[in-house]
Order: sequence, then structure tokens, then C-alpha cells
Amino acid sequence: MADFKVPTQVLLSLSTFPLLLLLVGSKVLTKAIDELGQASEEIFRGDRLPILHIPKPADQKE
Repeated sequence: MADFKVPTQVLLSLSTFPLLLLLVGSKVLTKAIDELGQASEEIFRGDRLPILHIPKPADQKE
């Protein structure tokens, strides 16, 4: 079997792009999750919910 050695610089250059992609992707994902949380908070705020008029039950005779 041939003894093939890959230079360290080649390995470093090949691993740099995936690492940068991971860092940028995690930043984008964090921002998206934060915006989703803020949007869901806006949906469930009390001043945006409709007012429900629930009639009080009349006295029922059995």
C-alpha cells in the first residue's frame, strides 16, 4: 500500500470553509429563532386579542 501523506496546509485550507460556513450558519439560525420568538410574542400580546363577551348564565330552575 502506498504511503500517501497530505500536507497540513491542504488539510487546513479544506477545513476552513466548512468551519466558516458553520459559524455564519449558526449566527443566521440564532437570529431567525430570535425573530420567531419576537413574532410569537406579538401574536400573544393581550391588546391584539379580541374581547370575548361571555354572557352570564341566567338562574335556571330545575
